[in-house]
Amino acid sequence: MTAETHANELEMLTRFRRDLHQIPEVDFDIPETVAYVTAELERVRDTMVAKHGEGSCEVFSPCKSTVCAFFNRGAEYTTGIRSDMDALPVTEKTGVSFTSHHEGMMHACGHDGHMSMVLGLANHLAETFDELPRNVLLVFQPAEETTGGADIICKSGVFERYRVDRMFGYHLWPDLPAGCIASRPGALLAATSEATFTFHGKATHIAKASDGADSLEAGMRFVLGAYDYMTERAKEERCLFKCGFMQSGQARNVISSRTYIEGSLRTYSDEMTVRAKADLAKLAQDMAANAGCTVDVDFTEGYPPVVNNPELFELAASHLPDMTELPEPLLIAEDFAFYQRHLPGVFLLLGTGTGIPLHADTFNFDENVLVSGLETYKKLVRIP
Repeated sequence: MTAETHANELEMLTRFRRDLHQIPEVDFDIPETVAYVTAELERVRDTMVAKHGEGSCEVFSPCKSTVCAFFNRGAEYTTGIRSDMDALPVTEKTGVSFTSHHEGMMHACGHDGHMSMVLGLANHLAETFDELPRNVLLVFQPAEETTGGADIICKSGVFERYRVDRMFGYHLWPDLPAGCIASRPGALLAATSEATFTFHGKATHIAKASDGADSLEAGMRFVLGAYDYMTERAKEERCLFKCGFMQSGQARNVISSRTYIEGSLRTYSDEMTVRAKADLAKLAQDMAANAGCTVDVDFTEGYPPVVNNPELFELAASHLPDMTELPEPLLIAEDFAFYQRHLPGVFLLLGTGTGIPLHADTFNFDENVLVSGLETYKKLVRIP
């Protein structure tokens, strides 16, 4: 890449990123973001139609709060590229000149950068359309942070209609060096399931403790037992269960009649997810019964694990000689997993080098890393 090309792309990507950073929206309620992305894609479409004729590029919405652009080379199959669009309910504290204009909302997870790279790719596709070996479908989705917007897109039938047989996507990653591209074959990110345990006992004064049923004791024994259990499971396959919230009792000298516990389960396979849920539920029931209590157990469905298709990963890696292969999967979750349940997919991480955690109210990055991400996308859409 020449210095002039780098400068031009950086200027374009910075403009996209900073415009979008100022209009963060959450979940499916993202009208300003959809309007911005649509306008930029329609500008590209108009350029395509003028140069290559009707049907060369189509901009459309296959389902709620979703925008797609299809670049039609007349090929048999299509490469899909995904960007998420939603932000977080976070009050920004970065102090940047392009700070959020929407109070209590912020692009604190890098989705503004994700959109910028894919919009940049759209412009590149228009410039190099004749060089593409396949069709390309760009997908801008809502609700990655909340209810899994990817799932409804998969169910819309858009991938079947446009013959998509492979899918790629990115996430900015603060703990990697700036501009570093990283991934791994197989499991990359975890399945997540939020767990709630409510132990019901019987309150009595501690002077008559034997007349009561101590829900707090049952809850504490459950947590310690659960940690021991998951330590053993992790010897078989990497997994984790931790509790971050417990609430119990009303007074120091009264046996607690109710103990409420919230935790989170992270796994990398459906088999371990099913097994761990069943065994943790049984452990809770056993600890409750031992204390003369009962327990209500609830696990959310959560997101599946992000598992990179080994064959597609190998193909992508052969075109990305500078990609870093991670030694083990990470414990965060991502709804890109739904695409991988539907068709072969590879998810990549793009380093920002800042160390500022995702979802932090100070999250920020140097837009130069987006140029590295765009370069990788250019290579991926050229894989035959």
